[in-house]
Amino acid sequence: MAEEAGFELLLTTDKNLRYQQNLTNRKIAVVVLSNSTWRFVRPHLDRVCSVVNAANSGSYAEVEIPLPPKKSFTRS
Repeated sequence: MAEEAGFELLLTTDKNLRYQQNLTNRKIAVVVLSNSTWRFVRPHLDRVCSVVNAANSGSYAEVEIPLPPKKSFTRS
């Protein structure tokens, strides 16, 4: 529907999209973020923008957004 509405790119966090939809012969580019939490995505905006800007008609790309390392608590 997005393609029919004239959208050129779909930015999503649905990692299963490629398995749920037939993406062959499509015109819309798809970019998938591995995480949707803004505080984790924000530090990686330059990379997200680079992938979005490099997207071509019908392309598919995933952008890994790592979680910050878990804080370890040590006993004193």
